[in-house]
Amino acid sequence: MIKNSEILKFFPQPVFKYKIKDYEQVNAQLSGYIYDLKKKNEKGLDRTNVNGWHSENFDLKDKNSVQYKFLISLKEYIFDVFDKYGWDIDPKKIVCTEMWAIINKKDSFNLIHTHPNSYLSAAYYVRAPENCGKFLVENPNSVSNHSYPRISKETELNANIRGLDVKEGDLLFFPSYLPHKVGRNMSDEDRIVISFNINVNHFV
Repeated sequence: MIKNSEILKFFPQPVFKYKIKDYEQVNAQLSGYIYDLKKKNEKGLDRTNVNGWHSENFDLKDKNSVQYKFLISLKEYIFDVFDKYGWDIDPKKIVCTEMWAIINKKDSFNLIHTHPNSYLSAAYYVRAPENCGKFLVENPNSVSNHSYPRISKETELNANIRGLDVKEGDLLFFPSYLPHKVGRNMSDEDRIVISFNINVNHFV
């Protein structure tokens, strides 16, 4: 090991991780709402989900609804991400453009994808049993896959995919351009995630 050396990391790709306050109570209400949605539309939508169920966008207009109150409770976390990024925080301009849920039963997973036309995307874990599928992100710099020598040990400098084990109450934010996917649910229980996109309305 050479002394007096340093590694300068100029362009990191962030994933911001929080634990929601009182998540047990919140999750009980949210899971009831999500399963009700599934009863009304068993087929769901066909997006990146393989064998899993994808809801339509939540109705966020009813200010007395569980989903609306959940969104409002996320303000402090959203503003914290903006602050960490060094972005301008104007509550009148920061908007949630859409929010939805995914239920992954055993053997379900989600394909690699991004969320176009947004600044931030998020995932909140309502149910996350052990071995339910990692949150996986890929290096958005495609050049890193072009050519490289044989790897003797994995480090953060040569890894092109990183995984995160998730737990109930975890809230993740990440740049919407970051390619991500969900590993296969190997448990016998449902994995329930709420995803949403955050944008800035520059015309307000």
